[in-house]
Amino acid sequence: MSNNPRSIIAIVPAAGIGSRMGADKPKQYLMLGQQSILGHTLDTLLAHPDIDQVIVALHPQDNYFNQLPQSQHPKLTQVVGGGERADSVLAALDYAHNYNPGAWALVHDAARPCVTHQDITQLIESVAIHPQGAILAAPVRDTMKRSDASGLIVHTVDRSLLWHALTPQFFPVSILRTHLSAALAAQVPITDEASAMEWAGVMPGLVNGRMDNIKVTHPDDLQLAALFMSQQ
Repeated sequence: MSNNPRSIIAIVPAAGIGSRMGADKPKQYLMLGQQSILGHTLDTLLAHPDIDQVIVALHPQDNYFNQLPQSQHPKLTQVVGGGERADSVLAALDYAHNYNPGAWALVHDAARPCVTHQDITQLIESVAIHPQGAILAAPVRDTMKRSDASGLIVHTVDRSLLWHALTPQFFPVSILRTHLSAALAAQVPITDEASAMEWAGVMPGLVNGRMDNIKVTHPDDLQLAALFMSQQ
């Protein structure tokens, strides 16, 4: 447990129904070992001693979530999400703001089941040096190339200051809610919470996270995630 005295609400946008990876259900409900991807993700968040509440933003026609044992957990709340990830996060932030406007939001992808308590704690404790908020990230290790429209290499990109953005991403509920709402109203492309903060002029911190905190996006990722979890 960290020394952080803040109230922390984990937010999990899980409203997507389009990415099924060739299966008959959304990818977050695909089995990873003995339970679903989302089940593993929620277990990690619900068991972290610094997280007071977990809010899951679901599609209004979700017929799977209530079948998960985690759906009955006393620390978990369901809200109706939106058409895009940012809309779902905002719906959860609206609930969190009404519940506790002074809390901090720990936003985590439903399809990142391999996140560790150690990385979550490290991110929470980073507020001591990043009071504006921060995200888990990993330095780019591969050589990066920039191409033209035809797929030819234009030049090699300096990777020394490049990072892979991961989740969780950690910001004050009220501030993230304000900036995310304004960015969406301005029709700004929002790919993660940090991009909304950046648009508003905030420079989030980067916290070096584990490379095995992968996002399951392809069928092969299931085997890789199972391997990582077995080694953690």
